[in-house]
Amino acid sequence: MRADLPTLFLGSRGVTQFTLTADLRPRDHHSGNWGGVLRNAATTLAAAITSLVDGRGRILVPGLRPPAIPESVRDALATVPVGGGADDPAVDEGWGEPDLTPAERLFGWNTVEVLAFLAGTPASPVNAIPGRAEATLQLRSVVGTDLARLEPALRNHLAEHGFPMVDVAVTESRPPTRTDPDHPWVRWAADSVARTTGSAPVLLPNLGGTIPNDAFAEILDMPTIWLPHSYPACAQHAPDEHLLAPLAREAVAIMTGLFWDLGDK
Repeated sequence: MRADLPTLFLGSRGVTQFTLTADLRPRDHHSGNWGGVLRNAATTLAAAITSLVDGRGRILVPGLRPPAIPESVRDALATVPVGGGADDPAVDEGWGEPDLTPAERLFGWNTVEVLAFLAGTPASPVNAIPGRAEATLQLRSVVGTDLARLEPALRNHLAEHGFPMVDVAVTESRPPTRTDPDHPWVRWAADSVARTTGSAPVLLPNLGGTIPNDAFAEILDMPTIWLPHSYPACAQHAPDEHLLAPLAREAVAIMTGLFWDLGDK
């Protein structure tokens, strides 16, 4: 979570990417000659998206919302900080699911994000009503979300809200995973890290992002415990990605302690 906070996480949010397409007619038509009598594909698609997620980031489709946050997860997230680092963006107050803390919204809840939206030619717009518009969206999901029913849930919702002309296609999906924070292996690992570092680690029930943890948690049916050895400002996946030397030294100590404790008992 921060360079000075050793962290354990127990899984990750899932990720499902899908496209919404309003393909209404084979070409665009002059807005002066036809504006007011031809459905605008871009306007239609924008309205369809706001029926899925509102202007404050709240998910409006029951099939895309997760079950209630378990108490063990709420307890684990109660002291988890979100942001506040020198290179972190400011957290937007009032964005996302109401009545949840920032940590609960980031690690304990689902989010729908619009990743891209295309209609017409943005670099060179003309006075024409777009006949086609397409958007790429993403669902970040926590354990308990029925991803197998996501596509029909979207189709049914759009049809019920007056957008049967908007097509849905799920393009890729990876499921969420999460070991119960009360699992005895979790308590054992947290105790080991605390003995090595001198303080209790931050415990995340799952990452906000996604890793292929289902290979372990589902295929191998293993309770998973992860120990990241970097920090948020490491420029991950970007130029100048780096690891701080003090964190590397601490990581060696933490992992040595874990394997020692595992063998010792």
